[in-house]
Amino acid sequence: MKVLVATVMLTLAASVADARVVRLRIERREQVLKGRPFGAAGPYEKLIGRVDFGLDPSLPRNGDIVDLRLAPRNARGEVESSADFYMLKPVDPRRGNGRLFYEVGNRGGKAMLATFQRATGSADPTTDAEYGDGALMRQGFTLLWMGWQWDVPERPGTMRMEMPIATEDGRRITGLVRGNFILNGRVDTASVADRNHKAYPVLDADSAENVMTVRDDPVARGQVIPRSRWRFVDGGTVALDGGFEPGRIYDVVYRSADPRVVGCGLAGTRDLVSFLKYDTSPGNPTPGIHSALGWGVSQSGRFLRHFLYQSFNEDEQGRRVFDGVFDQVGGAGRGSFNHRFGQASRDALQHFNILFPVDLFPFTDGPSTDPETGVVDSLLGRAERTGTAPKTFHLLTNSEYFNRAGSLVHTDATGTKDAGLPSSTRIYMIASAPHGPGPFPPGSNVGGGMVGRAALNPLDYSPAVRALFRALDRWVTDDVAPPPSAYPRIADGTLTSPDRAGWPAVPGFALPRQPLRAFHLNFGPDWSKGIVSVEPPEIGKPFVVSVPAVDADGNVRAGIRLPDIAVPLATQAGWNYRDASIGAPDRLAGEIGSYIPFARTKAEREKTSDPRLSIEERYRSLDEYVGKFAAVTLDLVQHGYLLREDVADLLKHAVEHYQWATQVRATNPE
Repeated sequence: MKVLVATVMLTLAASVADARVVRLRIERREQVLKGRPFGAAGPYEKLIGRVDFGLDPSLPRNGDIVDLRLAPRNARGEVESSADFYMLKPVDPRRGNGRLFYEVGNRGGKAMLATFQRATGSADPTTDAEYGDGALMRQGFTLLWMGWQWDVPERPGTMRMEMPIATEDGRRITGLVRGNFILNGRVDTASVADRNHKAYPVLDADSAENVMTVRDDPVARGQVIPRSRWRFVDGGTVALDGGFEPGRIYDVVYRSADPRVVGCGLAGTRDLVSFLKYDTSPGNPTPGIHSALGWGVSQSGRFLRHFLYQSFNEDEQGRRVFDGVFDQVGGAGRGSFNHRFGQASRDALQHFNILFPVDLFPFTDGPSTDPETGVVDSLLGRAERTGTAPKTFHLLTNSEYFNRAGSLVHTDATGTKDAGLPSSTRIYMIASAPHGPGPFPPGSNVGGGMVGRAALNPLDYSPAVRALFRALDRWVTDDVAPPPSAYPRIADGTLTSPDRAGWPAVPGFALPRQPLRAFHLNFGPDWSKGIVSVEPPEIGKPFVVSVPAVDADGNVRAGIRLPDIAVPLATQAGWNYRDASIGAPDRLAGEIGSYIPFARTKAEREKTSDPRLSIEERYRSLDEYVGKFAAVTLDLVQHGYLLREDVADLLKHAVEHYQWATQVRATNPE
């Protein structure tokens, strides 16, 4: 591939600097696929480089950035940061569609092309396979990624941001940090950081104030491990005499120094998107952009929820940044994206990453009342008051109701009634889907860093994501109403408590009785300022979470029932139990799902006392199965939940799934 420009420095004029993007440093500029045209949009080019920011701490719209006033300033009185950026754009901007599509990268990665262009995943796409079918590019979108974390693992192509370190009158700032880990095997050492991220290093490895505890239940008081039995072997790694036991919950609380101003990730996202959308100087490589859409998955979906809540969708000039936001499987939470010593990778699952500041009130886009404090708040309240609220999609799967307090997205905080939605919000739930699909054909119980009791759920809901994104785009661009929200509700009995969900007596499997519990958490008196002084936090009263009701097969009744669920060959769920080999077998295995196949014949199911009808009792032949599958598929296309261009692949999958399920004896992993 010919490199057109090796290094280009775009130093921006004063009007651009006012937008707080100081300069774009384009370090690579290349043709995409040797200049091959993407339909009417023509050839694309790839721009890779760095973006430099300058933030004025005195501006009210930067007032929510924790510790910004304590960061070093340049001669202009600005706080500096810089980030990687990666862009794919039409060579001729006039042939683009005027729309910027920004992916908030999950832990520095890129997933947009795999999801929306059915491409092979790549941190730096160069081949035909890594660009897939080119769907977004043929429509003329400008595609953008930017690093927003400082602590992502050192991997080629990972997007990161360099953030300033806060100090107080020239002195180092210290504070509490908590490492939390649950291991899948007995090992002697463990990182105190999440998922191989960089740790905040311990300030004094030998300090008696450093504490390690162990427990088995997330809300139990930890048992203190004698200081003589454990030690720091480097700034972010601990060792325990005799090793760590699999499945148990370990906390390490210690003092560190030099906190990054992690809220720069939120501000940088705001400022880069705003610059590309509004700036008219020659320094803007994307002239003609009139609207911007943001998409984030899981961690980055929570990032977008946080972004909206703290009103970062309003730029420094008071303008709307994103016109549409797609929060995919973010669940009910936000994250550690803007507080002192924040660990952005941390989430909150039933048995992983315990008691971090993630599931915090408010949870709903519209107003809701905290029953303990009486506070009335909403995710979109500030944005609505300033006229900068975007059109918003929240997409949930079955997994988020068990691992991410998903029901709180659309109920009140007491879990007793459905919440109203703003007119600019839609909520969709993919029935029986996992957080992310397992492999097809099903069979493996290993994935997502976990070992499950059941085979992983292979339900791929990316066709629905593609359809919903198109609906969001049309809503933003042409004011065409999207498909109606589709999710379980208290009012019709499709959202309920686990003991009333209707789980069938499937041999060897029971519906989890205790999904993730979200609690009122006390991180100390300065938490409102973004400063943690109590670790682990004090646990208050829980918020009430509910789960989707299921049918006689154990598949979820409400939401978008994709053909695999409406015309089933198995019970498919968004949860899975930890295999006994990794400890805590009564707890959930991260966010992986389950695939529990139907018996092939009536005789097989009667032998195991399985109440679910066998495949032969449901479908007389492959043709009958595919016919029913096709009818559901076309109905979903008609209602806007699937795209017509995905139908052929879905029907091909139907044939493969039926043949696999009827010709191969599917057994659950031992």
